[in-house]
Amino acid sequence: MAPGNACFVTEFILMGLTDLPYLQLPLFCLFLIMYVFTVLGNVGLITLIGLNSHLHTPMYFFLFNLSFIDLCYSSVFTPKMLTHFTSKKNIIPYGGCMTQLYFFCCFGISEAYVLTSMAYDRYVAICNPLLYHVAMSPKMCSSLMLGSYLVSFLDATAHTGCMLRLTFCDANTINHYLCDILPLLQLSCTSTYVNELVVFIVVGINVIVPSVTIFVSYGFILSSILRISSREGRSKAFSTCSSHIVALSLFFGSGAFMYLQPSSAGSMDKGKISSVFYTNAVPMMNPFIYSLRNKDIKLAVRKTLKRSSFILLYVAVLFSRRHFLKTLSFFHWMFFPALSKIS
Repeated sequence: MAPGNACFVTEFILMGLTDLPYLQLPLFCLFLIMYVFTVLGNVGLITLIGLNSHLHTPMYFFLFNLSFIDLCYSSVFTPKMLTHFTSKKNIIPYGGCMTQLYFFCCFGISEAYVLTSMAYDRYVAICNPLLYHVAMSPKMCSSLMLGSYLVSFLDATAHTGCMLRLTFCDANTINHYLCDILPLLQLSCTSTYVNELVVFIVVGINVIVPSVTIFVSYGFILSSILRISSREGRSKAFSTCSSHIVALSLFFGSGAFMYLQPSSAGSMDKGKISSVFYTNAVPMMNPFIYSLRNKDIKLAVRKTLKRSSFILLYVAVLFSRRHFLKTLSFFHWMFFPALSKIS
């Protein structure tokens, strides 16, 4: 076993989703469209929440952070993934691979805890509405977000640190479209027992703790909704939580399928497909899931469009006025000297 961080491999080859040539162009177009929608959707949501004061509430504070995380999360690996579809060999340096692994873990774990914080926010809003502004104070919201980022930073450091202690001898082809933990463990020529133990413990905690918190929160939420007498009130409460439940199911379901199973070649091929949901589909869908049926977001869109139209109109008038004055001065320069000469 080589000591310390010694490694013989200086670069890795990412296999991608498939090696079939006739699928490369369609997949490139598909994931490019998904990434464009991801960037536009999340940047748009971040801009709307930042510009509209009526969205400066705990719910949209968490949604703002979720959009920021989704934007960074998808940008960690999607550009590199797209280059694979247009090149024969998708090579990534050893240092770049470890960096990608770190930020992939960091943003992925932070998303899990932000979704958990959003579930707690919904629980307080529905079950204890009179105490909502006290329980979800700015200090409490900031503490929840700070805790989410801190846990993700520590867990990503643990995963990456354990990966750096491994030695990679000859095999350097990663059976994935990104530098993920389990595909890298299959390439190591040293013992991966400690790494697998860390993966099982850390991933287990990061799936079980948020899942239990979410299930308990939604258990109380469901109980409170069923006690609402009016049908309209129950429907409104259900619609408030439905988008969050969809996002939770996609993210945690596909993540658990990928990591909470033995690492083998067959499971890795299935895992690549399931990972598309939490790496590409969820960041793209979240802005639309949370905004399509949201009246506050629709109101913010209308206000922003009106504001933008006014600004564009003001700029156009200012430009036209300046252009008119320039034109007038040009004619004055052309004709008035001639008139003075005639006189």
